[in-house]
Amino acid sequence: MDLETVKKLDTKDPLAKKREEFFIPKDKIYLDGNSLGPLTLVAKHRAIEVVEKQWGHELIASWNLHNWIDMPINVGEKIAPLIGAKEGQTICCDSVSINLFKLLACALGINSERESILSTRENFPTDLYIAEGLQRLLGDGRCHLDLVEKYELEARLKTKPAVLLLTHTDFRTGELFEIERLTKQAHANGTLVIWDLSHSVGVFPLELDKWEVDFAVGCSYKFLNGGPGSPAFLYVADQHIRNCENPISGWMGHKSPFTFEQKYKAHQGMAKFLSGTPPILSMAMLDAALESFKDIDIKALRIKSIQLTELFLSILQENGALDQLRLCSPSSANSRGSQLAFSHKNGFGICQALAAKEVIADFRSPNLLRFGFSPLHLRFADIWQSCTAVKEVLEEGMYLLPDFNKHLKVT
Repeated sequence: MDLETVKKLDTKDPLAKKREEFFIPKDKIYLDGNSLGPLTLVAKHRAIEVVEKQWGHELIASWNLHNWIDMPINVGEKIAPLIGAKEGQTICCDSVSINLFKLLACALGINSERESILSTRENFPTDLYIAEGLQRLLGDGRCHLDLVEKYELEARLKTKPAVLLLTHTDFRTGELFEIERLTKQAHANGTLVIWDLSHSVGVFPLELDKWEVDFAVGCSYKFLNGGPGSPAFLYVADQHIRNCENPISGWMGHKSPFTFEQKYKAHQGMAKFLSGTPPILSMAMLDAALESFKDIDIKALRIKSIQLTELFLSILQENGALDQLRLCSPSSANSRGSQLAFSHKNGFGICQALAAKEVIADFRSPNLLRFGFSPLHLRFADIWQSCTAVKEVLEEGMYLLPDFNKHLKVT
């Protein structure tokens, strides 16, 4: 396989024009959309409009003039189709960690006769930190975090935990959990389920309503391209909304926040999950970035995602790079998300050496080199060039240079 052959794939790519909607620095190949998505041009223009016109000239009137006040609901409704949710079940607010705290508390409140939160030891650490924090707050008698290996999940569900907390796409390896099957098994044992969709939304077809998922959270700065620290989202199935009590009962979750009543009275819809004032600037950029998804089928993104990862593996196999890298992601494309992970004892150095060649990947301790594949902006030619860079870094031993082994605060 050669570069010209790969370039022909770009001429047949139905998503090729989507790249024009992004600001991608010249000569840079960005394979880190699973950590931070790139800037969309419409988000750049929206930021200028919101800062200069809305905030700058219209000041506080913009809460009404530009409907800032309803932005969490409206942005949530834009995310809803990407997760297979009908209207009135999704809201944009806060961070994944804060939203998870809210939903764990809600689930324990609904399943009040039980106290166990079941999860895996390999789950995303911050999700476990939040569950641990809730356990400390409520005490073991009311909340207990039960961690098991993946293969032990089904057996442990028979102990009838209150909540099953899982991440759909493993942040390290990209391995996919079977949402529909595990949700059904949990429900058969009277267990509510919370899914973290942070590494799935925007690249994987999700059907939360169809799969009868109870709750979900997800971030927006990865494959949704919302920008650094952009607000997260949460999903609550219709039948649970009225029974949920937001434990962080801030003024924006009040049924009438501007009456400033002394006693808290929760909103009856999804707005009850709001707490403080929404971050309008970052939410506005996310709102703009979501425009990239309105005219495409998520299934088409999944098809291209698989094509990109399969091509990446094929070229690395062909050029010999896989002789030095161990694939940690599932070998079957149907069992992984839109990323590939490899282990190497000098994974950090390899990541930094690739950056010097304008190929941006990322590193996860202790030795994982991760590549994320965003089908909206990546070209097949980018895959060829990045694989060539990987081969050169390995063959030349660039990763051993001292400059490429200075660990920074953010990896």
